Amino acid sequence: MRESFSVAKIKYLFYTMTHPMDGFYEIRHRSRGSVPIAVISVILFSFVFSINKITASFIVNDTNPRSVDSLDNLGGVLLLYLLFCVGNWSITCLLNGEGRLKDIATVLGYSLVPMTISYMVATIVSQAIAQNEEGFYSIIITIGTIWTVLLALSGIMIVHNYSLAKTLLTLILTVISMLIIVFIVMMLTDLVSQVYGFIYSIYMELLFRG
Repeated sequence: MRESFSVAKIKYLFYTMTHPMDGFYEIRHRSRGSVPIAVISVILFSFVFSINKITASFIVNDTNPRSVDSLDNLGGVLLLYLLFCVGNWSITCLLNGEGRLKDIATVLGYSLVPMTISYMVATIVSQAIAQNEEGFYSIIITIGTIWTVLLALSGIMIVHNYSLAKTLLTLILTVISMLIIVFIVMMLTDLVSQVYGFIYSIYMELLFRG
């Protein structure tokens, strides 16, 4: 566990931001990444996003701060993170992808760093901008988002040793697999609920008759 949170591992999180090709290659082939650090990165992004919605200036933020639930946001972000990792791993296993589940989790978590930083900076900047300067806020968020998307795209491509076209195809299939997983989970949940209700009704009937 100490090795997962070593100074070198933490520094490598930021190295991948500016050296994605080498960085993600090292994650796949030399285990330079850390899944715990990647998960913390996802959690940090969730909280920074919530803070932005709560404290960003009303000039750029029309969200009611009282309606923001940080724990709900955290649960939603972690669920999407888990769904993407499992969905992408399941698809790439069928398409001869070389990346392991932990590689996908690490790449996705590390890729969120630019968005996390951009939301932090944008939140601070929002306190100082005037009515007609919302563009600066939007530019900061856009840069961070594009940076994150490019990192995630290149990371998935590198760890699976795919071409760009095949990477884009697997991402589309990943989204489809995520929807299928959600559907199956909902079906199973409903089935378990019905079975429980049936068994409980039989139990109550036997109890009353006895």
